[in-house]
Amino acid sequence: MLAPLNLFYPLNEFYEQSGLPLPVVVRVEAHDVPEPYRSLLVHDRDMTPTVEDACQSKVELRVLKFALDGDVVSRQIALVPVGATRAVVFGAIKIYLKHFPPEARRLVLEKKLPLGTILRTQGMAHESRPDAYIQVTADALINSALDLTCAAVLYGRRNVLLDASKNTLARVLEILPKDFPR
Repeated sequence: MLAPLNLFYPLNEFYEQSGLPLPVVVRVEAHDVPEPYRSLLVHDRDMTPTVEDACQSKVELRVLKFALDGDVVSRQIALVPVGATRAVVFGAIKIYLKHFPPEARRLVLEKKLPLGTILRTQGMAHESRPDAYIQVTADALINSALDLTCAAVLYGRRNVLLDASKNTLARVLEILPKDFPR
């Protein structure tokens, strides 16, 4: 069984850097994820097009925190529907640039587009492999990112994106707000 620290990877690294305790997080089986979370999380697709379909809107990237260590980008992010103010996804992503062609790498470092949009527009063949589903009690950091006012129980997933050669492109933790879609 994965420890809470591993369940919350890579978001846990931002908590550690800020000196914040991790929120209460537990692993849940895919069949125990309630709707509407299940249809939004339990699949093998990228989150960007999934939330865009659910919101019937393109989403914009908000980079809340960013770090570059060699060829590894770490971002704490929120995805927000175009024209909206409230995020529909909060999380963190580690992107392994060595597996990206130059233009895609440039777009990642530009910090303007969600990774799913970059992969699609750059024609990068890839697959999405969720490896854990979580239930998390929202804390002040999550509430702030998702514009929530109380310690709601939320759901999310840990996901790995692989290229056609099975190289890891990214590791992601994605958390959805309670009232999704908004």
